Amino acid sequence: MPEFVKMYDRARKWMLYLLAIYVLGWGFTSYQTIFLGLILGTAFSMINLWMLIKRMRKFDKLITNGKKVRSLGSLSRLAMAALAIVIALKWTRYFQTGSVVLGLMTNYIVIMIDYLFHSFNVHKTNRK
Repeated sequence: MPEFVKMYDRARKWMLYLLAIYVLGWGFTSYQTIFLGLILGTAFSMINLWMLIKRMRKFDKLITNGKKVRSLGSLSRLAMAALAIVIALKWTRYFQTGSVVLGLMTNYIVIMIDYLFHSFNVHKTNRK
């Protein structure tokens, strides 16, 4: 299994944990617009990550077969992020726009933390 698929599985797991925490925060605190914005942004972030992995699998398959790849779908992921922001702006009563933006960045934050964690562990085991 390619490394990016393993990374996706780990990132998806951690993002689902975060979503569960956000749902608990929405249900049990008075900061419902903040947590609902985080839920919306993180849900769209997970969709964007899924779209990226789907394109990367296709990219890997085409490159392995010696073919050219047109794009990794940046425009479609950008459109999904814009859709999340439009939803937040349309219903400002329910969603805080700043937390939607933070939620949209969740997959990148999770991927960076995952990379640093696994990079540190690889170097740590190589030193022994």
